Amino acid sequence: MNNIQTKTIAIFATLAALMAATRFNHFGSAVSLPDASLAVFFLGGLYLAVSARASIAAFIALILEAGLIDYYATSMQGVSDWCMTPAYWFLIPTYGSLWLVGRWLALRHTMQGKGLIGLALVAWAVNSFAFVFSNATFYLFSERFADMSAVEYASRVAQYYGSYVSVALLYIACAVALHMAFDIIVKQRAHSRSDGL
Repeated sequence: MNNIQTKTIAIFATLAALMAATRFNHFGSAVSLPDASLAVFFLGGLYLAVSARASIAAFIALILEAGLIDYYATSMQGVSDWCMTPAYWFLIPTYGSLWLVGRWLALRHTMQGKGLIGLALVAWAVNSFAFVFSNATFYLFSERFADMSAVEYASRVAQYYGSYVSVALLYIACAVALHMAFDIIVKQRAHSRSDGL
């Protein structure tokens, strides 16, 4: 197994573990971190863009993981199944948009200067889109809001926008900081080896 495959497997395992550890609680609590799913799918696209086939396989595996976690939480842990409606299926294109934009960005960004600013802006825009899209499809297809106007629904949901998007951006920022720190360590080690020759 080469370095790229090892690195890809390690990143995938880390993202899968992060989702498994956080998906049970949207907002977090004193003993749990808030849901990292939005960030996981964006970062998956960003860091697992090694090949189209590997990227698709990783996306499908994470979608299946999310579904299994939700099934386990609602059927065995007593978590409310309020969101388990026909609208639940729209999480696939929601997460897909995050993945595709992350993959697109992987081919165009750098981890320095303007590249970091572009990464931050794109991450904010796609996470905002994901929040709006998932909530709009829940309103339209969940069959739970027949008596509520779209304006009333939007005003109620808007209060959650800041927390959802800022949590996703915080996870993304932490991942990028770890990536940059890892790059610095690798460069320093390579430099010390070349000095020792």
